[in-house]
Amino acid sequence: QVQLVESGGGLVQPGGSLRLSCAASRFTLDYYHIGWFRQAPGKEREGVSCINSSAGSTYYADSVKGRFTISRDNAKNTVYLQMNSLKPEDTAVYYCATVYRSGNSVCPRVANGYAYWGQGTQVTVSS
Repeated sequence: QVQLVESGGGLVQPGGSLRLSCAASRFTLDYYHIGWFRQAPGKEREGVSCINSSAGSTYYADSVKGRFTISRDNAKNTVYLQMNSLKPEDTAVYYCATVYRSGNSVCPRVANGYAYWGQGTQVTVSS
């Protein structure tokens, strides 16, 4: 059974940084696309970033472009989301998700493109 576990969330001041990790277990990430999503209270889940299975293609939402960086270490079976210059509006529960690449070389940008989800990690940006 596919399992994803997020970690690295917490409380940070505006302008600070956090690095989220998404560790996969019971399967290898090599052939899977990974996406990061977030959901703030009272808001819909939104796509933040994604990376394709080969790490040759990435996507960032306009709201995080230039501040967030997604990367993957297949040897560690882990995907990372480095978040810099954090803003209060980045406050949300962050989820990673995965889907087998099949014949698609581009990572999905929307939630319904993913088959498996982690439990989420809270990120709070506040002074």
